[in-house]
Amino acid sequence: MRIPAHSVCTAIRDDIVAGVHARGSRLTEELLARRYGVSRVPVREALRTLEAEGFVVTRRHAGACVAEPTEQEAGDLLEMRMLLEPLGAARAAQRRTEAHLKVLRGLVRLGQERARRGSSDDLRSLGGWFHETLAQASGSPALTSMLTQLRHKIAWMYAVDAPASPVESWTEHGAIVDAVARGDGERARAVTALHAERATGAHRLRFGSGRESADRVRNSQHPVNTASPRH
Repeated sequence: MRIPAHSVCTAIRDDIVAGVHARGSRLTEELLARRYGVSRVPVREALRTLEAEGFVVTRRHAGACVAEPTEQEAGDLLEMRMLLEPLGAARAAQRRTEAHLKVLRGLVRLGQERARRGSSDDLRSLGGWFHETLAQASGSPALTSMLTQLRHKIAWMYAVDAPASPVESWTEHGAIVDAVARGDGERARAVTALHAERATGAHRLRFGSGRESADRVRNSQHPVNTASPRH
């Protein structure tokens, strides 16, 4: 597989998330360069970036290895997302553009249609696209980058059950967009916090006792003071 040098970091990260490079396995520059069809220089740079992001660790006598996060570290990621996604939605209510709203509304229409038809194959990717666009609408590159990294790490560490009611889940997405479109930052924050809290319960660790970890994260939260989404 040959890829552009600037995409090496993304390719290695995607393979770590997909489990191609197992937790704790060594990542040698020579083998990675051969796998991705590049020289060792972009591989070395990519490994430094991935170490800063927490996907890779450098071990004495072993070199670069895929990180092995603990259950506590994995739980922290869900808690961080529950704090940052509402912040991003509140910022989006003040900074979104018409282009952002057009994409968000289109995704909600498509998601609601697929959910009603019971066509759930691509609902997860639509949901990811929705939250990525919402983060971009915050107008904060730093916050957008943090949320993107969180999504990558959570996808790496957790399997996610399909929502019990996809229609209800996409109704919540619609309520978020309504609040963002009105410029109601507090409403956007509250509805997104409720949505994120509900979504957390569907996450199961790919290692250890995932359900217990997710329960600990959920139960550690202070009650979220939100009303039912208005439509």
